[in-house]
Amino acid sequence: MATIAEKPVIMDETSIHPPQRLLFGPGPSQVHPRVYQALAQPIVGHLDAYFFQISSDIQRMLRKVFGTTNDLTFVISATGSGGMETAISNFVTPGMKVVSFANGFFCDRQSEMARRQGAELVRFEKPWGEVFGDEEAAEFIRREKPKVVMYVQAETSAGAFQRGEAICKAAHEVGALVIADCVTSLGAMPVEVDRTGIDIAYSCTQKGLSCPPGLSPITVSPRAAEWLKARETPNRSWYFDLKLIADYLTVSHRYHHTASATMFYGLHEALTLIEEEGLENRWRRHQQAHLQFVKQVEGLGLEMLVTPQHRIWNLNTPKVPQGVDDAKVRATLLNDHGIEIAGGFGQLAGKIFRIGVMGPLATKEHVDEFVKAFGAALRGAGYKS
Repeated sequence: MATIAEKPVIMDETSIHPPQRLLFGPGPSQVHPRVYQALAQPIVGHLDAYFFQISSDIQRMLRKVFGTTNDLTFVISATGSGGMETAISNFVTPGMKVVSFANGFFCDRQSEMARRQGAELVRFEKPWGEVFGDEEAAEFIRREKPKVVMYVQAETSAGAFQRGEAICKAAHEVGALVIADCVTSLGAMPVEVDRTGIDIAYSCTQKGLSCPPGLSPITVSPRAAEWLKARETPNRSWYFDLKLIADYLTVSHRYHHTASATMFYGLHEALTLIEEEGLENRWRRHQQAHLQFVKQVEGLGLEMLVTPQHRIWNLNTPKVPQGVDDAKVRATLLNDHGIEIAGGFGQLAGKIFRIGVMGPLATKEHVDEFVKAFGAALRGAGYKS
């Protein structure tokens, strides 16, 4: 495993020497050497013309990855949770009826943020790992008639992918806006904001985009932009006020906050790599790596939590075999092979492994090497297939 080609660029003269890891967890994902090189370039100011050129390039490339023509497409200077807070704080107001499709940890986080905005929250709940059918989702929305609908497209806590066409169609029928969490899917699976009908989508940089954490891409549809323009009460959050951020990044370039040119460089390079590979080719590579992974872990005798048609390609959730201590398996992988994976939490604590196969690691060769080490760690924990 130590011979992997996509090792980070290590600077000789530095006071820190972090261990080299193979990031097969749910995020952060492995970073391409070119992204590390971009991060090492000289800083310019957050009001520099070069910074805004980089930002403009990022907006163009993000539209392609999101699958949208939305003018309001840019990045928030925050992690994915900051993107979530931006989406909810701008489009949820006190007393507003909000529907949440809840089938995982990050759906619950959406709900908590909506509650803190004073929303009248109504949840449609399912066990983690399950998804919502088209008819039941549409019926729920038509019955509740909310102003905002929230769902997670790719639920990182369970590995389930929720299709959103029926949700968006029903929401628009009752005049609601749709907020979708695309944190894990963006850059590795089709997000297709416009085709799906999503009004506000947000993501992060450290999963499917294979960039370090720190920025949150967001896109806002024209109908949502009109709603925001007409909003009479100010956002309770100054920092996450989309009107102010959009003005800074896309209109006047007046100072709003000190954006990190370094992080913008890294995202620019990560998106350039996607553009060079071809977005559809990248999707296909992740899908093929996922199928290879599933075939091999099932060959070890493990079962997957999520049904085949609803699995996230780049975040796999095999069940922990009976009698196996998942923490011991994870510790063996980390200590003996330098491989990071994650366990389940919440409803799925001790029940699943969460294994990311994304970015530079989404290849047959890396899957083969991982499963070999994974199988050894399972057997070391007492597993007998």
